Amino acid sequence: MNLLKFGIAGYGKMGKIREQTIFDSQNASLVAIFEITKYDCKDKNVQKCNSFNELINLDIDAIIISSYVSVASEYVIRALESGKHVFCEKPPAMNSDQIYDVIQAEKSSGKVLKYGFNHRFHYSVMEAKKTIDSNSLGRLLWMRGVYGKAGSIDFHDNWRNYKNYSGGGILLDQGIHMLDLFRYFTNSEFECLSSHLTSSFWDIECEDNAFLILKSDDNIVATLHSSATQWRHKFLLEMAFENGYINLDGILSSSRSYTPETMTLGMREFEDVTFAMGKPKETTTYYEYDESWNYELKEFIDAINKVNTVKNGTSHDALEIMKLIDSIYQNKI
Repeated sequence: MNLLKFGIAGYGKMGKIREQTIFDSQNASLVAIFEITKYDCKDKNVQKCNSFNELINLDIDAIIISSYVSVASEYVIRALESGKHVFCEKPPAMNSDQIYDVIQAEKSSGKVLKYGFNHRFHYSVMEAKKTIDSNSLGRLLWMRGVYGKAGSIDFHDNWRNYKNYSGGGILLDQGIHMLDLFRYFTNSEFECLSSHLTSSFWDIECEDNAFLILKSDDNIVATLHSSATQWRHKFLLEMAFENGYINLDGILSSSRSYTPETMTLGMREFEDVTFAMGKPKETTTYYEYDESWNYELKEFIDAINKVNTVKNGTSHDALEIMKLIDSIYQNKI
């Protein structure tokens, strides 16, 4: 397999995480970084670029885009048109209209494009997906998600809360992961039945809480509370089926503040009308390692080398998730 030469546009938190995955890979090398602020790279041999144009004109194979959402679609299109494969962080764009332009550029370029919906590569999520696809639990009835964080003492100053840079608030920043998992587990598209977005605590332009009711084209109802006022980091996704349920509670992150990461599987077959109603047999699995970032990069590299194709984080995924988010923002009350 060829050693692929990478560039990174945007060297914030996500840029540094992606940098480490490149260093960890035997099939990738980091050549250059473009970042508008002063920084020091771990590898002193990595070239510093003064513009995105300088980066895409280098002799590199692929670019990871981890910059402001406001320039994401522009950077993706320019990189594709320059003959580079592209991995772009979420959110993929400011709105769905921008993704249509991206898809046109993707088709014209013939290059690989992948978006960073990282949660699909967590062990608990992958195991839940296998269980659901096996159909052992029967038909999925409903889903209930909570994704919240404490914010921070300087949360109101974070670039993500300025619409001209981010496009939206906590829903677009964090809730988008849960929306993607709704789609991933159901293989369905959702419509927004009701959405209430509010800035309940932080003095910011964007929402710090989002309350949603959604329905899939298979009539699966899903609710989501995405919050920047949870005060304790929390990830919880509950799914009820005909024959039982799956609860994903906690998710591993670099801060480990959403841990532990667990999957609880409950089965209805041990119900007893006298003593055991509401007490089904449960098994809980704990996950201690997070290889999701490396798995994401591997899927991207394998697609470039034609070993496989991008299955997670396609441009279609980006388009559908942004169409849903557009409708949520447009129908908010």
